[in-house]
Amino acid sequence: MTPERAAADEHAEDGAALVAPPSEEVLDLARLDPYLRAALPAAEGPLSTFRFAGGHANLTYLLRFGAEGTGAEYILRRPPLGPIPPGAHDMRREHRVLSRLHEAFPLAPRSLVLCEDESLIGAIFVVTERRRGTNILLDMPERYRGRPELNRRIGEMLIDRLAELHKVDPAAVGLSDLGRPEGFVQRQFEGWAKRWDAALDRPYPQTKPLLDWLRAGLLAPQGGGIVHNDWKLDNLLLDPDDPATPTAVLDWDMCARGDPLLDLGYLLNYWAEPGDPQPWIAAAAMPTWYPGFPSRAEAIARYGAASGLDVSAIRWYQVFTAFKLAVIIQQIYIRYLRGQTTDHRFASFGGRVAALIDKAIVMSHN
Repeated sequence: MTPERAAADEHAEDGAALVAPPSEEVLDLARLDPYLRAALPAAEGPLSTFRFAGGHANLTYLLRFGAEGTGAEYILRRPPLGPIPPGAHDMRREHRVLSRLHEAFPLAPRSLVLCEDESLIGAIFVVTERRRGTNILLDMPERYRGRPELNRRIGEMLIDRLAELHKVDPAAVGLSDLGRPEGFVQRQFEGWAKRWDAALDRPYPQTKPLLDWLRAGLLAPQGGGIVHNDWKLDNLLLDPDDPATPTAVLDWDMCARGDPLLDLGYLLNYWAEPGDPQPWIAAAAMPTWYPGFPSRAEAIARYGAASGLDVSAIRWYQVFTAFKLAVIIQQIYIRYLRGQTTDHRFASFGGRVAALIDKAIVMSHN
């Protein structure tokens, strides 16, 4: 099956449609095929590759050996094209975490291969098991609408599974030396401030008082558990028959040990409510404005009860992670402006960046 036919015939349950990638994102099967056959179990029959349409940074591909429905399938993930900021899109980290974390947190797909030979596809990459499930993106799919009790369960699941992750003992899964939790919050702040400066396409003078506010309010971290660093609804695969039941959590390349409230603050920046300014919703949102979803205040209280952590200073984490999210989107936007990606979805990302900076400033004054 060609990628073009896949795009027309198949809608992937696990995330988004499978599409024909732009020419610069096509995998070189002449080099990749023999490597994968030697590294993976059940790699028999012809190899087909398709790229998932979802995602704004790392490139994710379905690998299929043999016929659809009968052959073995895996997921290949690699960093985006173009220069990569230091420490970002770390496939080595993702493999290390996913080769172990599934033992204590079954929603983490198992990583099977780390390939550090960049000559194969032009980057380091990982291959993981394939998990199946549906995805909820910017809006609630039509088939799930009108069910406030389901929305409540989905929102509570998001919080409960996050607290479950944060309770995993890193030592129990061989990850006790994953990063350095001491000084984690300060390193996060300083690192994202530097990335902001490096990715700018125009001045944002209003960020100086914002960064001064954040620097003055730096907090001592609570614990050194495992943090995902990109926890939001569209990074979960869900059972299509019951989307309040997750089947996998995706995107672990930024995983570390550190302050778990950074994950909560990040999630809350996607937790849209009725009455939020429309630019904030357009910049980053989950469809949590639908009736039944817990409010942000309810989400904070539920997480505090489930985790046992003090959430009284959560505003600082919300402000910081709004800024962090602005940096992430700006990094994608500058790659688009420099011609390092041809994905035209990114053309409007400048407006999203400005909305997130405005959001961070407003929250810092509340």
